Amino acid sequence: MATPEGIVKTAVKKILVTYGSYYHCPVQNGMGSPSLDFVGCYFGRYYAIETKAPGKKPTPRQEFTIQGIRASGGKVFVISGEEGYDELRAWLVEQVRDAHA
Repeated sequence: MATPEGIVKTAVKKILVTYGSYYHCPVQNGMGSPSLDFVGCYFGRYYAIETKAPGKKPTPRQEFTIQGIRASGGKVFVISGEEGYDELRAWLVEQVRDAHA
């Protein structure tokens, strides 16, 4: 049985595959800098995604990572359901439009 966060991760993967975005899911083993659940690049734009079960928030360590990515110009999504899926889709569409403008 899938966990609530696992369901969100599966939905995010389907969206990224549908749009043809490069992404990977880093495996955290305690070595090196922390990361988020997904990191990728789409039309030259770096992004990261933290998936959460509905109602859950990023941990302080995840917030630190999120702020570092944003400070460097990366796009960060925290996704726990439909609103986050819609935001991700809209951003992906915007990148396609900008790339072809």
